[in-house]
Amino acid sequence: MRNSTNEPILRLALPKGHMQAGVEALLADAGIVITRGGRSYRPRLSLSGVEVKLLKPQNIVEMLGAGSRDLGFAGADWVAELDAPVEMLLDTELDPVKVVAAAPEPVVSAGWPPHGPLVVASEYERLTRRWITQRGLDASFVRSFGATEVFPPEDADCIVDNSATGGTLEANKLEVVDELMKSSTRLLAHPAALEDRGKREAIERLVLVLGAVLEARKRVMVEVNVAPQRLDAVMAVLPCMREPTIGALHGDAGFAVKAAVPRGELPRVIPEIKAAGGTDIVVTRLAQIVS
Repeated sequence: MRNSTNEPILRLALPKGHMQAGVEALLADAGIVITRGGRSYRPRLSLSGVEVKLLKPQNIVEMLGAGSRDLGFAGADWVAELDAPVEMLLDTELDPVKVVAAAPEPVVSAGWPPHGPLVVASEYERLTRRWITQRGLDASFVRSFGATEVFPPEDADCIVDNSATGGTLEANKLEVVDELMKSSTRLLAHPAALEDRGKREAIERLVLVLGAVLEARKRVMVEVNVAPQRLDAVMAVLPCMREPTIGALHGDAGFAVKAAVPRGELPRVIPEIKAAGGTDIVVTRLAQIVS
């Protein structure tokens, strides 16, 4: 599809449902504005040449596989389940879940797997049947359409479902007996879209800015002043992406050092910088990082 100037139109699918907020926040942090009009399923982006549609993640994978969408966000679990011919371009690490097999506590405590045939309920037919075969279970499959956790014990002996925190399983007195895969929200493309030069360039630009946001979310900027004689000591404890930025302080009083530090290392790094002689330590959030 092309517009009036013969430029390719990139057909983007955004997820509707639990993934929606995270993906829209990611786009917003990349400076991409979403505008909604009367047709709520067809918002507009502040990107020229992009046509947007909101779909459920399962449908996004299906539409990408069929080629009616060029680009979209969906979970890796549904890519595996539908065995769709798509390219994974970016792992946003949003909405992380595990696809697990779980059974009632009495069944597990009696010994897993139990003797005799099992009934396994799930929305994931392909993944579940493959798991049954791989584990050599004597089991039959029952498809669920949501609320899979309520099937045991009366209507199924075991379920295969996704779990973020395990709270739903615990509330229904189910215990995890196996893990099938890990999943998160991915940016996906139909292979044909990557073969179109115009679309590929637009996709690569989008991947670049979204990747910059995701990298920035993992790091913070640490700025610290340090006397000349303490510079080496501070540098020894300050992690950075490549090399830190160092500038001279007024009056040759020392140096100002800046580095993008992994956020998770702050509890260790800040006290060590202070102990090494760093002063006036400032930590700020980053918007984007492009290596």
